[in-house]
Amino acid sequence: MPLDIFRIRAICFDIDGTLSDTDDLTIAQMAHWLSPLRLFMPADRLSVVTRRLVMGMEFPINLIYEWLDRINLDGLLFHLRDRLSGFGFHQKNNFLLVNGVVPMLESLRQRYPLAVVSARDEHSTFAFLKQYELLRFFKVIVTSQTCPHTKPFAQPLLFAAEKLGVSPQSILMVGDTAVDIKTGRYAGAQTLGVLCGFGTERELNRAGADMVLPSTADLINLFT
Repeated sequence: MPLDIFRIRAICFDIDGTLSDTDDLTIAQMAHWLSPLRLFMPADRLSVVTRRLVMGMEFPINLIYEWLDRINLDGLLFHLRDRLSGFGFHQKNNFLLVNGVVPMLESLRQRYPLAVVSARDEHSTFAFLKQYELLRFFKVIVTSQTCPHTKPFAQPLLFAAEKLGVSPQSILMVGDTAVDIKTGRYAGAQTLGVLCGFGTERELNRAGADMVLPSTADLINLFT
């Protein structure tokens, strides 16, 4: 179905690949690890291989995470991360921001209540939002630890809808992967896919996105 703008009463955003430029950061890190392969292939070819490798990892990683969530072992994963953090093994946060996100959020918050619905843990979610001073834009922050189950289950979006005081059907879920689109559909919300992250247009459309835009920043044009 085409996106019905007049039905929207609130907007929920994913973080990775939607607000945070996670794919380029991950690709840069992977390219550094694979730099010895430059002895065997040109730099431009290595760049293509690296990007395809990172994009190919997205589906199995989400599948593993969903499986852990279904058998209630995701909490153990976060507990282990917190324990390692206490021993000095916590990875330094080095987030990037998708271009144009701040003016887009500034514009949209004047018309709609906004929320974050992320599969990230609470620590890294708030670290990203604080780094770029984005907390002021959002009335509700939902992480992977907020509800018993995280995306692609509907619970996180239903929780956000309740806290925002709107029906799930009046929410627009914005994300870069099929997981985000499925979460919105399971909750009865409309969905908008963006191509600035890990998902492809084909994947987002197959998952049932009501609309796909090149970047999250393009929402500013959609609502003006």
